[in-house]
Amino acid sequence: MAVLWALAAFLMTLIGGLVAMRVRDRRHLVLGLAGGLILGVVAFDLVPGSLDITSSTVLGVPSPMLAFAAGFLLLHIVEQAAAIHRAHEGEYAPHRHAHGRTGLLAASALVGHSFIDGLSIGLGFQSGAETGAFVALAVIAHDFADGFNTVTAASLGRSGRPALVMLLLDAVAPIFGALATLLVDVPEGVLGPYLGFFAGVLLYLAAAEILPEAHSQHPRVLTLCCTLAGVLAVMLIVGTAE
Repeated sequence: MAVLWALAAFLMTLIGGLVAMRVRDRRHLVLGLAGGLILGVVAFDLVPGSLDITSSTVLGVPSPMLAFAAGFLLLHIVEQAAAIHRAHEGEYAPHRHAHGRTGLLAASALVGHSFIDGLSIGLGFQSGAETGAFVALAVIAHDFADGFNTVTAASLGRSGRPALVMLLLDAVAPIFGALATLLVDVPEGVLGPYLGFFAGVLLYLAAAEILPEAHSQHPRVLTLCCTLAGVLAVMLIVGTAE
Protein backbone atom coordinates (compact mmCIF):
# COMPACT_ATOMS: atom_id res chain seq x y z
CA MET A 1 0.00 0.00 0.00
CA ALA A 2 2.79 2.42 0.89
CA VAL A 3 4.43 1.84 -2.49
CA LEU A 4 1.14 2.60 -4.29
CA TRP A 5 0.89 5.92 -2.48
CA ALA A 6 4.52 6.59 -3.36
CA LEU A 7 3.60 6.07 -7.01
CA ALA A 8 0.97 8.80 -6.60
CA ALA A 9 3.69 11.05 -5.16
CA PHE A 10 5.80 10.19 -8.22
CA LEU A 11 3.03 11.38 -10.52
CA MET A 12 2.38 14.57 -8.55
CA THR A 13 6.08 15.46 -8.63
CA LEU A 14 6.14 14.99 -12.40
CA ILE A 15 3.07 17.18 -12.76
CA GLY A 16 4.70 19.94 -10.73
CA GLY A 17 7.83 19.76 -12.86
CA LEU A 18 5.88 19.83 -16.11
CA VAL A 19 3.94 22.86 -14.90
CA ALA A 20 7.28 24.56 -14.18
CA MET A 21 8.29 23.89 -17.77
CA ARG A 22 5.00 25.34 -19.00
CA VAL A 23 4.39 28.22 -16.63
CA ARG A 24 0.76 29.05 -15.98
CA ASP A 25 -0.64 31.96 -13.99
CA ARG A 26 -2.99 29.77 -11.94
CA ARG A 27 -0.37 27.77 -10.09
CA HIS A 28 -0.76 29.99 -7.02
CA LEU A 29 -4.24 28.51 -6.49
CA VAL A 30 -2.86 24.96 -6.48
CA LEU A 31 -0.10 25.95 -4.07
CA GLY A 32 -2.60 27.72 -1.82
CA LEU A 33 -4.72 24.56 -1.66
CA ALA A 34 -1.65 22.38 -1.04
CA GLY A 35 -0.57 24.62 1.84
CA GLY A 36 -3.99 24.35 3.44
CA LEU A 37 -4.05 20.57 3.08
CA ILE A 38 -0.65 20.26 4.74
CA LEU A 39 -1.63 22.57 7.59
CA GLY A 40 -4.77 20.52 8.16
CA VAL A 41 -2.90 17.22 8.16
CA VAL A 42 -0.37 18.55 10.67
CA ALA A 43 -2.95 20.04 13.03
CA PHE A 44 -5.72 17.44 12.85
CA ASP A 45 -3.91 14.15 12.27
CA LEU A 46 -0.12 13.99 12.62
CA VAL A 47 0.31 15.88 15.90
CA PRO A 48 -2.68 14.27 17.68
CA GLY A 49 -1.68 10.86 16.29
CA SER A 50 1.91 11.18 17.47
CA LEU A 51 0.73 12.09 20.97
CA ASP A 52 -1.62 9.09 21.04
CA ILE A 53 1.12 6.64 20.04
CA THR A 54 3.61 7.59 22.76
CA SER A 55 3.32 9.22 26.18
CA SER A 56 7.05 9.63 26.83
CA THR A 57 8.29 13.03 27.95
CA VAL A 58 11.59 14.89 28.19
CA LEU A 59 11.75 17.50 30.98
CA GLY A 60 7.97 17.36 31.11
CA VAL A 61 7.53 18.02 27.37
CA PRO A 62 5.99 15.26 25.21
CA SER A 63 8.72 13.75 23.05
CA PRO A 64 6.69 14.07 19.81
CA MET A 65 6.47 17.83 20.37
CA LEU A 66 10.22 18.07 20.88
CA ALA A 67 10.63 16.15 17.65
CA PHE A 68 8.11 18.52 16.03
CA ALA A 69 10.26 21.53 16.92
CA ALA A 70 13.41 19.68 15.83
CA GLY A 71 11.90 18.87 12.43
CA PHE A 72 10.88 22.48 11.84
CA LEU A 73 14.27 23.87 12.89
CA LEU A 74 16.29 21.23 11.05
CA LEU A 75 14.65 21.90 7.70
CA HIS A 76 15.08 25.63 8.25
CA ILE A 77 18.80 25.19 8.96
CA VAL A 78 19.32 22.82 6.02
CA GLU A 79 17.55 25.10 3.57
CA GLN A 80 19.47 28.14 4.72
CA ALA A 81 22.78 26.28 4.47
CA ALA A 82 21.96 25.00 0.98
CA ALA A 83 20.70 28.43 -0.12
CA ILE A 84 17.42 26.91 -1.26
CA HIS A 85 15.34 29.66 0.29
CA ARG A 86 16.70 33.21 0.25
CA ALA A 87 13.82 35.64 -0.11
CA HIS A 88 10.45 35.81 -1.79
CA GLU A 89 10.96 38.78 -4.08
CA GLY A 90 8.60 37.23 -6.61
CA GLU A 91 7.05 33.90 -7.41
CA TYR A 92 9.69 31.22 -7.03
CA ALA A 93 12.26 34.01 -6.83
CA PRO A 94 14.52 32.15 -4.37
CA HIS A 95 16.01 30.26 -7.29
CA ARG A 96 16.60 33.10 -9.72
CA HIS A 97 19.72 34.57 -8.17
CA ALA A 98 21.71 31.38 -7.81
CA HIS A 99 24.25 30.13 -10.33
CA GLY A 100 24.03 26.76 -12.05
CA ARG A 101 26.03 24.93 -9.39
CA THR A 102 23.92 26.30 -6.57
CA GLY A 103 20.80 25.41 -8.51
CA LEU A 104 21.88 21.79 -8.88
CA LEU A 105 22.78 21.67 -5.18
CA ALA A 106 19.29 22.90 -4.31
CA ALA A 107 17.71 20.38 -6.68
CA SER A 108 19.82 17.58 -5.18
CA ALA A 109 18.66 18.57 -1.69
CA LEU A 110 15.06 18.35 -2.89
CA VAL A 111 15.72 14.84 -4.25
CA GLY A 112 17.02 13.79 -0.82
CA HIS A 113 13.98 15.35 0.78
CA SER A 114 11.72 13.34 -1.54
CA PHE A 115 13.45 10.12 -0.47
CA ILE A 116 12.64 11.04 3.14
CA ASP A 117 9.04 11.61 2.01
CA GLY A 118 8.91 8.00 0.83
CA LEU A 119 10.29 6.83 4.15
CA SER A 120 7.61 8.89 5.86
CA ILE A 121 4.85 7.22 3.86
CA GLY A 122 6.12 3.77 4.73
CA LEU A 123 6.61 4.56 8.41
CA GLY A 124 3.19 6.19 8.55
CA PHE A 125 1.57 2.96 7.37
CA GLN A 126 3.54 1.06 9.98
CA SER A 127 1.74 3.11 12.63
CA GLY A 128 -1.70 2.49 11.06
CA ALA A 129 -3.53 2.58 7.74
CA GLU A 130 -5.33 5.85 8.53
CA THR A 131 -2.19 7.67 9.64
CA GLY A 132 -0.30 6.30 6.66
CA ALA A 133 -2.96 7.55 4.27
CA PHE A 134 -2.88 11.06 5.77
CA VAL A 135 0.92 11.15 5.70
CA ALA A 136 0.80 10.10 2.05
CA LEU A 137 -1.77 12.80 1.27
CA ALA A 138 0.45 15.40 2.90
CA VAL A 139 3.42 14.23 0.87
CA ILE A 140 1.41 14.24 -2.36
CA ALA A 141 0.03 17.70 -1.56
CA HIS A 142 3.47 19.29 -1.40
CA ASP A 143 5.12 17.16 -4.10
CA PHE A 144 3.65 19.49 -6.73
CA ALA A 145 5.74 22.30 -5.26
CA ASP A 146 8.75 19.97 -4.96
CA GLY A 147 8.60 19.11 -8.64
CA PHE A 148 8.12 22.75 -9.57
CA ASN A 149 11.06 23.90 -7.45
CA THR A 150 13.33 21.07 -8.61
CA VAL A 151 12.92 22.05 -12.26
CA THR A 152 13.26 25.75 -11.46
CA ALA A 153 16.46 25.24 -9.47
CA ALA A 154 18.10 22.80 -11.90
CA SER A 155 17.37 25.08 -14.86
CA LEU A 156 19.47 27.97 -13.58
CA GLY A 157 22.17 28.85 -16.10
CA ARG A 158 21.79 25.48 -17.84
CA SER A 159 19.92 23.75 -20.64
CA GLY A 160 16.72 21.84 -20.03
CA ARG A 161 18.35 18.38 -19.83
CA PRO A 162 19.72 18.67 -16.23
CA ALA A 163 16.33 19.92 -15.09
CA LEU A 164 14.58 16.91 -16.64
CA VAL A 165 17.09 14.47 -15.09
CA MET A 166 16.70 16.04 -11.64
CA LEU A 167 12.92 15.99 -12.00
CA LEU A 168 12.95 12.26 -12.76
CA LEU A 169 15.25 11.60 -9.78
CA ASP A 170 13.00 13.67 -7.53
CA ALA A 171 9.93 11.80 -8.77
CA VAL A 172 11.29 8.26 -8.20
CA ALA A 173 12.91 9.07 -4.83
CA PRO A 174 9.68 8.56 -2.77
CA ILE A 175 9.22 5.11 -4.31
CA PHE A 176 12.67 3.99 -3.17
CA GLY A 177 12.04 5.51 0.25
CA ALA A 178 8.77 3.60 0.64
CA LEU A 179 10.41 0.37 -0.53
CA ALA A 180 13.13 0.78 2.10
CA THR A 181 10.56 0.71 4.90
CA LEU A 182 9.39 -2.73 3.76
CA LEU A 183 12.70 -4.08 5.07
CA VAL A 184 12.50 -2.46 8.52
CA ASP A 185 9.85 -2.45 11.28
CA VAL A 186 10.01 0.57 13.56
CA PRO A 187 8.93 0.27 17.26
CA GLU A 188 5.93 2.33 18.38
CA GLY A 189 8.15 4.28 20.78
CA VAL A 190 10.00 5.62 17.76
CA LEU A 191 6.96 6.18 15.53
CA GLY A 192 5.40 8.81 17.81
CA PRO A 193 8.43 11.14 17.84
CA TYR A 194 9.00 10.47 14.14
CA LEU A 195 5.47 11.53 13.22
CA GLY A 196 6.00 14.66 15.32
CA PHE A 197 9.28 15.30 13.51
CA PHE A 198 7.63 14.88 10.11
CA ALA A 199 4.80 17.21 11.18
CA GLY A 200 7.39 19.89 11.97
CA VAL A 201 9.00 19.40 8.55
CA LEU A 202 5.64 19.69 6.80
CA LEU A 203 4.65 22.78 8.74
CA TYR A 204 7.90 24.46 7.72
CA LEU A 205 7.30 23.58 4.08
CA ALA A 206 3.78 25.00 4.21
CA ALA A 207 4.58 28.13 6.21
CA ALA A 208 7.98 29.07 4.79
CA GLU A 209 7.85 27.76 1.23
CA ILE A 210 4.49 26.88 -0.27
CA LEU A 211 2.16 29.56 1.14
CA PRO A 212 4.57 32.50 0.66
CA GLU A 213 5.10 31.42 -2.94
CA ALA A 214 1.36 31.08 -3.46
CA HIS A 215 0.70 34.60 -2.17
CA SER A 216 3.89 36.39 -3.26
CA GLN A 217 2.41 38.17 -6.27
CA HIS A 218 -1.16 36.99 -5.90
CA PRO A 219 -2.52 38.27 -2.55
CA ARG A 220 -6.00 37.50 -3.78
CA VAL A 221 -9.02 36.36 -1.84
CA LEU A 222 -9.36 33.31 -4.09
CA THR A 223 -5.89 32.04 -3.14
CA LEU A 224 -6.72 32.42 0.55
CA CYS A 225 -10.02 30.65 0.00
CA CYS A 226 -8.14 27.71 -1.54
CA THR A 227 -5.93 27.54 1.56
CA LEU A 228 -8.93 27.61 3.89
CA ALA A 229 -10.65 24.98 1.75
CA GLY A 230 -7.64 22.69 2.17
CA VAL A 231 -7.72 23.05 5.97
CA LEU A 232 -11.48 22.48 6.17
CA ALA A 233 -11.28 19.47 3.84
CA VAL A 234 -8.80 17.68 6.11
CA MET A 235 -10.83 18.60 9.20
CA LEU A 236 -13.96 17.08 7.64
CA ILE A 237 -12.09 13.96 6.52
CA VAL A 238 -10.60 13.39 9.97
CA GLY A 239 -13.93 14.08 11.67
CA THR A 240 -15.75 11.67 9.37
CA ALA A 241 -13.13 8.94 9.87
CA GLU A 242 -13.52 9.16 13.65
